[in-house]
Amino acid sequence: MLFIDKNGRVDAERVKVKIFPNIERGPMEKVNGIVVHQTYSPTAESTFNSYRDKGANGAHFLIDKDGTIYQTASLLKRTNHVGYLKSRCIATHVCSPTEFRLASSIRGTKKLSDHEYNKTWPQRYPSNKDAIGIELVGMAYAKDIPRKNEKPNLVYEDVTEAQNLSLRWLITELVRSFKVSTSEIYRHPHVSYKIVTEASTAKW
Repeated sequence: MLFIDKNGRVDAERVKVKIFPNIERGPMEKVNGIVVHQTYSPTAESTFNSYRDKGANGAHFLIDKDGTIYQTASLLKRTNHVGYLKSRCIATHVCSPTEFRLASSIRGTKKLSDHEYNKTWPQRYPSNKDAIGIELVGMAYAKDIPRKNEKPNLVYEDVTEAQNLSLRWLITELVRSFKVSTSEIYRHPHVSYKIVTEASTAKW
């Protein structure tokens, strides 16, 4: 288990505390899940630079390509790292008939996400309200040259072996510390509308 102080900071030899207050929001009273991301930036420092912007979004941890783990936000604070939520009941085929009709009738990812955020967990996926976010430094590159007026087909680079070793350790410790179910750990595209290859090579 991790030792976490009264300010939500981890005291562990493997974790470097580098808090960015601009990415912290209100209190996070309960942790129900963990979401694994890739940064869409080539280096840790480029991500840190974005975290210095007022109102920036970010996650609680960042793992560099060499496996260095940084804590970037308090574990007592919510951060905006998930984005728009997908419908859990539609994805898992466990909707009640009424909920299926309602969720299926909602048009637009923001409106559906707002509907999901009004639910309590586990009726919805872990969200900004109750999920720890872990970023892995990694860039996405165009797979091919797009045609005119088409968006490029982006593919994330592979997670390094050192990152996966650190990710496995960190998730094990977080699961023990917060009693998170291992079934509630997700890659970002599983719960939100993101590039499908994000964190696809992450292992824990």
